[in-house]
Amino acid sequence: MTAPSASVAEHMRASVLHAPGDVRVDTVPVPRLDPDQVLVRIAAVGVCGSDVHYFHEGRIGSFVVEQPMILGHESAGTIVAVGAAVSPDRVGERVSIEPQCACRHCDQCKHGRYNLCTSMEFYATPPIDGAFAEYAAIQTDHAHPIPDTMSIEAAALCEPLSVGIWANQKAQTTPGSSVFIAGAGPIGVIAAQVARAFGATRIIVSDPVAERREVALRFGATEVVDPMVVDVATADYEVDAFIDASGAEPAVRAGIHAVAPAGRVVLVGMGADEIRLPVSRIQNRELVVTGVFRYANTWPIAIRLIAAGLVDVDALVTGRFGLDEVEAALDAATRPDTLKAVVVP
Repeated sequence: MTAPSASVAEHMRASVLHAPGDVRVDTVPVPRLDPDQVLVRIAAVGVCGSDVHYFHEGRIGSFVVEQPMILGHESAGTIVAVGAAVSPDRVGERVSIEPQCACRHCDQCKHGRYNLCTSMEFYATPPIDGAFAEYAAIQTDHAHPIPDTMSIEAAALCEPLSVGIWANQKAQTTPGSSVFIAGAGPIGVIAAQVARAFGATRIIVSDPVAERREVALRFGATEVVDPMVVDVATADYEVDAFIDASGAEPAVRAGIHAVAPAGRVVLVGMGADEIRLPVSRIQNRELVVTGVFRYANTWPIAIRLIAAGLVDVDALVTGRFGLDEVEAALDAATRPDTLKAVVVP
């Protein structure tokens, strides 16, 4: 491994999760670089729902925090050092970080599904450290250069944008598609923007919070619905695809009933490990039901969508917090009036 260059300190400040509800700023070593890695000085990190889950519960499903870990995986910054196998010309590049390292050798990787790699190392997923820190290391091909016109916050939000892209790819959203999206939080709103960018002409977003429905209308939705007032399951929407960004069982069940025959159901939101599904509806309509686990090969698309003005992630930022304020950022992320909290190390 390569030590940080002389221009980079050997230690850095990082916000470390020690136990549920216990996050502290510690001094830790700056990551050493493998030959194919670059070191990025972190400039912006979005707060994700998974960060909130780890902070409050210390786990997400089978992923359990068993030792101190740095949270944060929606990140961007500037390359300040490179590994032995990387061109030094990369130093100084502004980049968006794709926060995962696959083995590149397993069957899933060989088939191009590297997000399903059996040996995946993903930022802020136990025991891998994330980016609520001054520096982070990543493989050179997962440090994606961004155009000068792109803000560093938008570069960080290429990560949740990639979730929206992957969800719409799974939904097979194409020009003229109709899509129903449950949940107008950050991912739901981003999924609506991507659906519009992909050419969907009917984009219905449901959320029980009026303020979030209004946001959805600003960011791509053609219609919004209050699921506490309208029975989605009997409303005859007959859409081509349903994307769940809520994780709520009632929303998932109702959304499945909103899909036309041969349509697609894409489960994105994090909810209970097991829920009841209307199996006869799925069978009788030959619906395709799939999950979303991160993404693969989405960063070039995300960068182009932002650069072309087809999606607006800068406008999603509703709060900025320093490294000493990570707990406040995590708390803010749970409020209905927050779309994206961003940590600025």
